[in-house]
Amino acid sequence: MEELKHILENDPSVKTTNFKKGDILLQPGGSSAHRFFVKKGILRSFILDSKGKEHIFSFASEGWIIGDVESLEFDRPGELFIDCIEDAEVIIFDKEIFSFVNLSKEDFINYTHLLYRRMGILQRRVMMLLSAPAVDRYAYFLKTYPELPNRIPQRMIAAFLGITPQALSTIRSKIASSE
Repeated sequence: MEELKHILENDPSVKTTNFKKGDILLQPGGSSAHRFFVKKGILRSFILDSKGKEHIFSFASEGWIIGDVESLEFDRPGELFIDCIEDAEVIIFDKEIFSFVNLSKEDFINYTHLLYRRMGILQRRVMMLLSAPAVDRYAYFLKTYPELPNRIPQRMIAAFLGITPQALSTIRSKIASSE
């Protein structure tokens, strides 16, 4: 990850921007050619359903990249909101940056590993949403994002897990009483 951060910080075509908590970086409907590398803070991507209910797709804290991949890759209007949960320092870049960078074989292998790791995390999350009990989904959340539980509101964790805040509270109480 340090190699990616170094490339992004030293490329004149990218810019680092500071955002405040609540700032919206991306809204549905537009085509986004940008990705966001989080240097500091937390971003999240989410959608709103027809009833206005929030469904969180992903979180990105320090060292993570977030963007509307479908919009980026297929040049379609985006469907995701991306906003700041905390004040954030973000490197904004587009996918073309990697076409101009001469990566060593080792760097290419590292980036490929990072991409597959992120895809694996997403795949596991989708499979768990389809078939795992909420307590297992919460345990996986804690394993995947150990730095987040004390930094984001419980209602957002619940939305990410696909459960109510009350159900999350019950799960957390059961875990605390069994320790």
